[in-house]
Amino acid sequence: MANLITILRFPLLVVIVLLLYTPNPLARLVTVILIAVLMGMDCLDGLVARAREEESLLGSVLDIMADRAVELVLWISYAHLGLIPVAIPIICVLRGTVVDSLRSVHVSAGTAPFKAMRTRLGKFLVGSAPMRTGYALSKLISFAGLALTHSLAAYAAQGRVRPETAQLSSLIFLVTSWVSVAFCLVRGVPVIVEAVPLLRANQKPH
Repeated sequence: MANLITILRFPLLVVIVLLLYTPNPLARLVTVILIAVLMGMDCLDGLVARAREEESLLGSVLDIMADRAVELVLWISYAHLGLIPVAIPIICVLRGTVVDSLRSVHVSAGTAPFKAMRTRLGKFLVGSAPMRTGYALSKLISFAGLALTHSLAAYAAQGRVRPETAQLSSLIFLVTSWVSVAFCLVRGVPVIVEAVPLLRANQKPH
């Protein structure tokens, strides 16, 4: 059941992107709610997995896969729509490529990605409830807020909302987007720091 919830995030993500690209301001506004549902499913699959004792290596990999798909698709879409600078998706793509590649070392050894950290600081930054919740909330606020900004811009073009309102919304959620990027980078550093020595230790002499 938990894995099914995770998998269902993919078609919902496609629906959200399609609605974001419609000129209809109401359709764009609906994406704010759908994004909240999409992000809520990330919490729900974990709760269901723990309640039904379905926690597994496959589940943890699927969870990260879905998270990364949501993040990258939405960041890229928002950059294409001109809501954020292209630097944000570039940073996230580079970070995701490096970190997920290094995490694959632990997965190949049968260790769940979030349980791979060994140092106290690494465990806190990557797997602790405050950091994971803070990152999730920053993404929820940013993704939903940018969708709201996109909708307000369409309403402003129709003269139904003051342009200043859309501009203020754009500024606020641009700031929260950079906060999300900061969370993304900070949580990725321990994975890199701890994985490099492991790779060196396992390197076979030629």
